[in-house]
Parts: sequence; structure tokens; C-alpha cells
Amino acid sequence: MHTAAASLSTEDRPGAQADPVRIMPLGDSITQGDSNGGYRLDLGTKLRAAGRTIDFVGSMSTGPATMPDRDHEGHPGWTIAQIDTNVANWLRTYAPRTILLHIGTNDMYGSDPAGAPRRLSTLIDRITAQSPNADLFVATIIPIRFADQTVRNFNAAITPMVRAKAAAGKRVHLVDMYPSVPIADLPDGIHPNSAGYSKMATTWYNALRSVPGSASSSDASHAAGSVQPGRPRLPG
Repeated sequence: MHTAAASLSTEDRPGAQADPVRIMPLGDSITQGDSNGGYRLDLGTKLRAAGRTIDFVGSMSTGPATMPDRDHEGHPGWTIAQIDTNVANWLRTYAPRTILLHIGTNDMYGSDPAGAPRRLSTLIDRITAQSPNADLFVATIIPIRFADQTVRNFNAAITPMVRAKAAAGKRVHLVDMYPSVPIADLPDGIHPNSAGYSKMATTWYNALRSVPGSASSSDASHAAGSVQPGRPRLPG
């Protein structure tokens, strides 16, 4: 189980190899972001400033024209089940080394919010079965102003579930995103403003720093689609 690290690790030193690390931002409209590129803009800036050579991947491409890398797999309005239906094809197509998953917001005001943790568990199992060598970062979802208790219940349920999968040897990591974005940073009660997205970027960045190899081009050879025996420790 890995959570955000406060100290700078060996991985945070510039000078990594040139091969880019393929990172898939995966989720709904919060992953897509608004016209400013959402959390992806600041996250990419932080990673490149730390000497990382990264490549955001996905079938979607949105953000300002000046944004160096606009690719992602954030689908506005989508639920966990919709991501689950399509993720196998995306993993085959883009072979991400690292996946950043923030999904469940649209399930919170759907017909079965109580079933969302089970659906997320199924999605995680599908991703880890198809891409066992990818690091999958699973975020608790950020607040919803008009459904805060429902969000809290979901986050409380997925936390032990993700930890159990990590303890079972799956390459999954819990990222506690909920406290990163205050409701004051959600103008419509759901989607962050620029300040909120920047806070999300910092939380993602700290999580990536805490897992050796997850954003390091020295480990790009461990492609998500390559199946290898065991669960080797990745070099930083």
C-alpha cells in the first residue's frame, strides 16, 4: 500500500532516460477538466519540472492549445460501469505504464450509489488482470456539495477494498483525493475551478513520487500490456 510521500526520493532527481512513461488519466469530466486542461495541466508541469519524460495517453484530447500534452481518457457524464465496458480496448490500444483513476462521481447521483464500490472493485480487477505490470492509482472522489454524505460513504467503502487488493499483491495504490479539494473550489458543486484542479495535481504528483518507477522513464520497459511472472520490485 502506498500513499503520498513528503520527502524527495531518488526518482525525483532529473536525468531519467528519454523514453516517455505512458500515463493514462482515466475517469469522467473531472479527469477531462475544463478549458484549462483540469489537473492534467499542472500535473504535467510538475512532472516535467522534476525531470520526467512522460506521455499522457488516451483517446480524448482536450485542453488549451498551449498545453504540451492534451491526451487523456476522461469522459464527461460517464459512470464506473461505462468505463468498465470500454477500458479493455483502451488498455490494449495505449498500453499505459501508469493509470490515474478518479471515477464514481456520476454514480453518486445515479440510481444505485450503494452499489458503486462493488462496481469499482470489478473495474479495478479488470484493469489489473489485463495490465498486471501497470501501477494503478485509485483516488477517493472529491466532494459533491449536494451529496457529501453519499460521497463519504463511497470513499469509506473503497478505502479498505483498495488496500485489500494491494495486500493481495495487485499493483494498486490508494490516493486520498477527497480532502484535497474543498467545496469552496467547486463552483457548480461538482467540478473544481483552477485552484481545485491545481490541488488535485499536487496530490497526484505526490502519489506518483511515492511509488518508484510509476513516473520514471528508467522503468518504461515494464509496459502495461506485457505479462511477466511474479511481481518484481520496480527500480527507481
